[in-house]
Amino acid sequence: MFIATLIAESVRAGDLSEAADRLAAAGAAADAPRWLEPGRAADLPFAGDPAAARAALEGVFAGADVVVQPEAGREKRLLVADMDSTMITVECIDELADYAGIKAQIAEVTERAMRGELDFAEALDARVALLRDLEESAIERCLAERVRLSPGAETLVKTMRGRGALTILVSGGFTRFAGPVGERLGFERVIANRLVIADGKLAGTVEKPIVDSGTKERTLEGAVAERGLDFAQSLAVGDGANDLPMIRRAGLGVAYRAKPVVAAAAGARLEHSDLSALLWAQGIATADWVR
Repeated sequence: MFIATLIAESVRAGDLSEAADRLAAAGAAADAPRWLEPGRAADLPFAGDPAAARAALEGVFAGADVVVQPEAGREKRLLVADMDSTMITVECIDELADYAGIKAQIAEVTERAMRGELDFAEALDARVALLRDLEESAIERCLAERVRLSPGAETLVKTMRGRGALTILVSGGFTRFAGPVGERLGFERVIANRLVIADGKLAGTVEKPIVDSGTKERTLEGAVAERGLDFAQSLAVGDGANDLPMIRRAGLGVAYRAKPVVAAAAGARLEHSDLSALLWAQGIATADWVR
């Protein structure tokens, strides 16, 4: 059996009936729907082809996200998450660049790297080089003034950790941001790049090896092995091209308001809902969330 979870600001009984009809038209036999949160999220169990079911449901209901997955093992025991534009609302390197007066120049490179048009490590080195001689104090200013948690991120992490899942924040950004962000959100582990600081200023370099897409995939693989899990028990979420390998490897790989190349390849997409919707996707009712 499979589950199609329909999530939106407003889910009506009529929407569930239409979803069941669309599943039937796609050759799937749907059981009675089950509410996870009345009016917000509901499960539609079905037997049939999950790819056909996803195609039949995605994009049909305005403002709704649909997650299709096997019913067995849907609650995950591992969360591996990206930070910039996923767990937080900004790209930290772009915001640091604003303090140096070169945000537009660096943001354009960031966008191309996240779309998969540039080598991530080379693009990171080039951008960090442009920040050479920026005062170290800009990091703390940026953290205080610009960095904001994504809606639902804290609820997602703390609920999963409270239910026994291992939670890992793995970022192509910097430890000076990822450390405080990971602590605020409740991640058990944090992995990120280290900026080189000299005489109170950015040296324009980052310590090697760089945390990149390969690091993210290996982090997920290592955690699965460490905990003796199946990959089906893992959840990965991100928005950029460097997140794609871990998203493809995870049992539930989620593109969160992602670049087109990521959204097209991910097993699930969140375009409208906040990150707490990934708890509904795991079958965890709102009453059981850690807030």
